[in-house]
Amino acid sequence: MKLHLQTTIWTLLKAGSTQRQIERATGISRHTIRAYKKKFDSQSPDSCADQSGQPIQTAPPWPPTPATAPTQQLSGASICEPYRDYIEAQLRLKRNTMAIYQDLVDQFGFTGAYNSVKRFTAKLRYREPEQFDRLEFSPGEEMQVDYGEGAPTRVLGTTRYRKPRLFVATLRYSRRSFRRVVWKSGQETWARLHEQAWRYFGGSCRYVVLDNLKEGVLKPDIHEPELNPVYAAALKHYCVVGDPARVRDPNRKGTVENAIGHTQATALKGRRFETIEEQNDFLERWEVTWAATRIHGSERRQVQAMFEEERPHLQALPIVGMQYFTESQRTVYDDTCVRVDHSSYAARPAPIGSLVLVRIFEHRIEIRDLQSKSLLRTHPRAQRPGSVILPNEERVFNPSRETLYILNQAKDIGPQAHRLCQMLFGIEGRVGQRKLWGIVGLGRTYPHRLVDSACERAMLDGIYSYKHVKALTERLVGDALAAIDSAPDAAPPAQAELPLTQEHHLIRNADEYADLFARCSTQS
Repeated sequence: MKLHLQTTIWTLLKAGSTQRQIERATGISRHTIRAYKKKFDSQSPDSCADQSGQPIQTAPPWPPTPATAPTQQLSGASICEPYRDYIEAQLRLKRNTMAIYQDLVDQFGFTGAYNSVKRFTAKLRYREPEQFDRLEFSPGEEMQVDYGEGAPTRVLGTTRYRKPRLFVATLRYSRRSFRRVVWKSGQETWARLHEQAWRYFGGSCRYVVLDNLKEGVLKPDIHEPELNPVYAAALKHYCVVGDPARVRDPNRKGTVENAIGHTQATALKGRRFETIEEQNDFLERWEVTWAATRIHGSERRQVQAMFEEERPHLQALPIVGMQYFTESQRTVYDDTCVRVDHSSYAARPAPIGSLVLVRIFEHRIEIRDLQSKSLLRTHPRAQRPGSVILPNEERVFNPSRETLYILNQAKDIGPQAHRLCQMLFGIEGRVGQRKLWGIVGLGRTYPHRLVDSACERAMLDGIYSYKHVKALTERLVGDALAAIDSAPDAAPPAQAELPLTQEHHLIRNADEYADLFARCSTQS
């Protein structure tokens, strides 16, 4: 402590001020004042020399305590000690200090001050700080990931600012971090951020520690957590094991928690950005310039130097990146196909009526078993809606109840429609029932006679297609309307004047109505 502060403490102690009074006057902690008092007392009782060599008189001894002071105060015990059991019981009930003090005064005639009770309860409430084991990891072994909040960024096309989500991935050994901000997060976004982090580091770690957010974990479990399918596929593609932390246990991933706090407090505090790209560029520049060049507090080494040591131990990245997909459950129809984007794909050996798991990639379709997730079929993704990817040897040609129902509906339209539907079913099997439904549906919009004629014309043309039948039907309807419009206008015959009937057995005499009106007026 500086010399003038030591002199101030010595002067106040010499004047007889208590340690609490000196603390309030100088702002110096009582612990520091007590240490210097012991130092002054241990020196010569006559004088002690300062830094300039001038003697400093030590403080006189403390004045004697009045004889009226309680015995427990002379021995250093608190005046609240006789009531310890009662105070501990009240603290277990989570009562505050003021309520305990009031009860002591009302029930036990307590004569001490409120501050005495406050100091006594503070000692009883004191708990030893929780201890944690500091874990050590090998280079390239673990990476910790989490979300935080980025700096306010202008929403595109508006004047409003909003905080995006801040993704941070930190290598546990070197503390090197990857930071990105995004507006929205989802299953694919979460997996893509991991992929970007590994490509930024130049390799992947052995396993990754995350919390139980929905983008990564569907069902938290300490032994077998259920990961999001897209995220699980991304981890498998990069040979990484996911290790979700316990629920409400952020200390397991304390490294990334500290990295998020460091980013928010140092890099982003008080800043605003116009675009999300501007904030990402700033974070990357700040990481290279400041965060990576700092000396880590516990390791006492530069982060970048530790990262250069860790880089060779990272796993090599695959040549092809992760192929992302969407996943959904589909039903196998009676034609042994599933429908995806208005196209049909063969699903055998999945039985008819069962549910299967369909993964839709950019250029292919995977059909998997719903329970075991085993691969059943793979098909190239159809480029045109309405396509049928089903080998001829797998087509089913025996009519089902749905087939018989459609053929009965076609018979009601006309014989040619019924014949065309039978021919289509004989050519394509059950998978052609969609075309049959389209032809039958034309009968609800257009006259049956015209639909039947269109079916006959389609068979003559040799084109057995619903679109062709629909085009022919619309053409016949247009021709019929044009024929009606082109017919010569004939003046409608004049309607003959019908004579008014004055006498009929249903028409009453006018005198009866007059008598009725007179009676009603008299009663009213």
